Amino acid sequence: MSEVHATAAPRLSVVIAVKDEAENVIPLIAELDAALAFEPFELIFVDDGSTDATLANLREAGRTRPYLRILVHEKSCGKSAGVDTGARAARGDLLLLLDGDGQNNPAYLPEMIRVMDAGGPVVGLVQGERQGRKDTRFKRFQSRLANRVRGGLLNDGTRDTGCGLKVVRREVHLRLPMFDGLHRFMSALVKREGYEIRTVQVVDRERWHGVSKYGFWNRLWVGIADLFGVWWLIRRRRVPNVVERN
Repeated sequence: MSEVHATAAPRLSVVIAVKDEAENVIPLIAELDAALAFEPFELIFVDDGSTDATLANLREAGRTRPYLRILVHEKSCGKSAGVDTGARAARGDLLLLLDGDGQNNPAYLPEMIRVMDAGGPVVGLVQGERQGRKDTRFKRFQSRLANRVRGGLLNDGTRDTGCGLKVVRREVHLRLPMFDGLHRFMSALVKREGYEIRTVQVVDRERWHGVSKYGFWNRLWVGIADLFGVWWLIRRRRVPNVVERN
């Protein structure tokens, strides 16, 4: 076993939810190995009901990587459920989140970890902010519109909450209300818990292989409902000032 992984309880847990990303998982693992060679980490893939060779390829990669853990949803439950499954199984204090399609470059994770460490315990989330988006013009338009509306309503202080690159404290993530679509509102909900948000600019890449599992019409109306639901949760939050008196 490599010295960098010779630990029972690493501080860093990489969590990636994937569905039908057979061609992407192996090169992504190689990039993670290179990017995080400075500190022990565990790598948790949650296969969210894949019907291609994703699971077989992950198992093959795991033969030489004892730090790679594979969890499986027998039926697809969505990205947020996959991340939640991985977060609950993780042993590290920091969760390193990214998508499994190759668009998120793991090379930015060390800087995001540094920003988290420098901020101290008041920082609950470091969020990637994409530059040079590689999506279609229509997808960039809808993303800008959604971010503008979300930011105006929730005041989460984040311009690009849709970026999959995130570093979040596990204890904070486990306090967030779980629902399908949580990953798009993580900044607002972390802030709701009283923590600060930091952002790191990252350069977006094109998807390596396959097609996106998320489109405009299959998330528009539910996204609007989620937006107002999160707004309601924020307004109803009450944080007591507790003083112990003997």
